Amino acid sequence: MSETELSVICKNCGSEVSPYVTECPYCGARLRKRAPKLERRDGALEAQRPRRRRRLFPRRPAAAIDSERPYATLAVILGSAILLLVQKASGDALSTFGGLIVPIEGDWWRYLTAPFAYVDVGYLFVVAIGLAIFSTAVERRLGSGPTAVLLLACGALGMLAADAVANAQGELTVIAGGNGMALGAVAAWFAIRRTEAHGTIDQEYDVIGVAVAAVVLIALPIFVPTADLVAGLVGGAVGGLAGVAASALHPAE
Repeated sequence: MSETELSVICKNCGSEVSPYVTECPYCGARLRKRAPKLERRDGALEAQRPRRRRRLFPRRPAAAIDSERPYATLAVILGSAILLLVQKASGDALSTFGGLIVPIEGDWWRYLTAPFAYVDVGYLFVVAIGLAIFSTAVERRLGSGPTAVLLLACGALGMLAADAVANAQGELTVIAGGNGMALGAVAAWFAIRRTEAHGTIDQEYDVIGVAVAAVVLIALPIFVPTADLVAGLVGGAVGGLAGVAASALHPAE
C-alpha cells in the first residue's frame, strides 16, 4: 500500500485521518458518504475497488450527443400542438381532427391519429411535460427512429384497446389524447433505467418521480372527458414491455 493510501486530509481542519472513517475525529466534518468495504489483498486489508458500471447502450461521442435532438419527441408534441391550434381556429369538432369515435365504423386510421388529437390545452400540456421528461431520455438511449415507433405503438395500441372496451360496454363516445404515449414513455424509461442501475454502486433512479408522473397521467380521465383510462394503461404496458425488450437486446459492456 502506498504512502498516500495510509491517510487522507480533512478539508475542514487539515488533519490526517484514516481513509476508513466517514467523519473526521477532530472536527466532525463529513469525509465521505459511507465507509468503504474492505477486502484482503496480499495479506493486507484495503478498500474494495469500485465495480465497473454496466452500460446497456453504446457510449457515443460527446460531440454526437450534443448535435442530436429529440426529434421524435419534438415531432409528437409540436404536431399535437399545431393540430389543436387548427382545431380551435376552425371551430370544428374533435372528431374532424382525428379523434376516435366509438363505434369506429371502419375508420381504422383514427387509431393512429387519436393520440395526437386534444380537446384543450391543459390536457396537451400535461402529456407534453411527461413526454419532454421521459421520452427524451428514452430517445437518448434508443435513437429517434425506435422512439417514434415506440410512441406510435403505445398510442395506437392504447386506442385499439380503449375502443374494444368501449364497444363491449355499448358506449358512444369520443376518445383522444396521448396519455397512452406519455405513460408508455414513463414505463419504457423506468424499465431501461432500472436495468442500468441494477448491480452498480451510487446509481439511483427516481422512483418517486416516476410514481408521481404515472399517477398524474393515470388520473387524467377524471378531469378530461376524452382521456381514456384503458388507453393509458395499455400504452404504459406496451412501453414497459418495449423497455424490457430494449434492455435485453443490449448486453452490458
